[in-house]
Amino acid sequence: MPAAPTPDPALACHALLAQSLLNGDTLPRGERKLIQTHISSLVLAGGFAYKLRKPLRLPFLDFSTAALRHADCARELELNRRTAPSLYLDVLPVLGTPEAPRLGEALHVEPEAFDWLLRMRRFDEADLLDSMARAGTLSAGHIDALAQQVAAFHVSLAPSPPGFGTAVQAQRWLLDAFGALAAEPTAQMHSARLDALRSRCTREFERMAPLLEHRREQGFVRECHGDLHLANIVLVGGVPMPFDGIEFNAELRHIDVANDIAFTFMDLLRHGLPQLAWRFVSAYAEHTGDYEGPALLRYFAAYRALVRARVALMRARQAGPAGSAEAIAAFERDLALAEQIAQPRSEPPLLVLACGLSGSGKSTVARLLAQSLAGVRVRSDVERKRLQRIEPTVRPTAEQAAALYAKDATQRTYARLGALARTLLRAQIAAIVDAAALRRDERDALRAIAAEEGARFVLLDCSAPEDVLRQRLVTRMLKQRDASDADATVLDLQLRVREPVAAYEQAMAISTDCDLTALEQRCNALAARLAQPADTAVPPPRTQARP
Repeated sequence: MPAAPTPDPALACHALLAQSLLNGDTLPRGERKLIQTHISSLVLAGGFAYKLRKPLRLPFLDFSTAALRHADCARELELNRRTAPSLYLDVLPVLGTPEAPRLGEALHVEPEAFDWLLRMRRFDEADLLDSMARAGTLSAGHIDALAQQVAAFHVSLAPSPPGFGTAVQAQRWLLDAFGALAAEPTAQMHSARLDALRSRCTREFERMAPLLEHRREQGFVRECHGDLHLANIVLVGGVPMPFDGIEFNAELRHIDVANDIAFTFMDLLRHGLPQLAWRFVSAYAEHTGDYEGPALLRYFAAYRALVRARVALMRARQAGPAGSAEAIAAFERDLALAEQIAQPRSEPPLLVLACGLSGSGKSTVARLLAQSLAGVRVRSDVERKRLQRIEPTVRPTAEQAAALYAKDATQRTYARLGALARTLLRAQIAAIVDAAALRRDERDALRAIAAEEGARFVLLDCSAPEDVLRQRLVTRMLKQRDASDADATVLDLQLRVREPVAAYEQAMAISTDCDLTALEQRCNALAARLAQPADTAVPPPRTQARP
């Protein structure tokens, strides 16, 4: 029999230190737990978490000396305070010996320190979005809040220095992931699948490389989180808070913002939550105005799935034969997910225009359809204000309103809606346009764009009784949380000037005079019909019964 591998002395010392902290008197009293990742050990004790780096030297990081681990602790503290300032407390020196460690004070120079750790505030693991996804408690509201948090974080960041985020780097990290998997004995039995997947990803890269470089020049490469999967996001005070961003490799965090959100998108798919995945992407695009980024999702999400597959095999090696079965099963799932994501769509894309009077529920319908049809909502109320550099929920002054709702501003708004829809269609992503579109020429312009892009066009006429419309407008204005400025006066004007949908427009009609649960059911049924192949999903004429 071959000789057993010689244990790494440094890793053995690290393991002893972690156990001593877990079982000794150094840390606060209270419930204790040891969590292992492929690059660190986390000791939970009382109300705190203590993170130790493993003494590793890998292709993407170097923790091989105490000095390097100290520098990395300090860098992690600084970077993660950007998104989770209440969680990240300080960096502490570890003194004594691995068998009998003691902790020094923060900010003190400790030449006798043989290691360093990062101290964090402990949280309930049930509040991790990863745990919530498994428990079935992760909601649309959580995803909306997360999209808002991540969008605000990305918008606050300055563009990275020119050397970061190049197309060459994006390709290299993907090829490195394939190379690392090819070297793993467990993955070698899937060599044919990996070769086919690499070919698909290479073709996608060649298609996306010019866009990657264009976006880098436009400032979309920023010092992001870098590791934005669900296990690195926790609810704090009911608000999703990203933590544990990448600090150990600058290239892995100075990335296109689309690469950052692709990890969250991929992980929601990984948990079997495709509607929440697309709701997140759509909400992020709406907050940032970055409707070009979703074109990169397929490439980056497939890469992120491969990263998870690679990490699973690293964990399988560290766990040994007794604990590797679960990690190998995770590898199999992640590889299958990467294949699914990288598979190009065969059906033509879809452009849906959800139109109707103010208060008719078209924004809700458009959002529900976007998440069900793997699409992105484009909302006229938001884009109209974006063109005028007004925040969506800000109520304009009388002077601003005059400019905002002038005829030329409306024309620019619909031109922008068309341009954004075209961008999404060219990326093979469903474009769900939410606009009153009271004039036939506004509706016809979007129909023409769909025809030019080889897309299917569906006109969806949203409606509710007039008294319901009026009550909704009153309620919405009282809450002051919506982008729409429409009130009863606006509705009166719309009722006078609207051009009813003509027979040639072949509109589908949906009544929104129901509660949200019933409306979700109607939208899901409608999405299922629209997701059918084009030759079997011809929209019924308006005269048919409402769904």
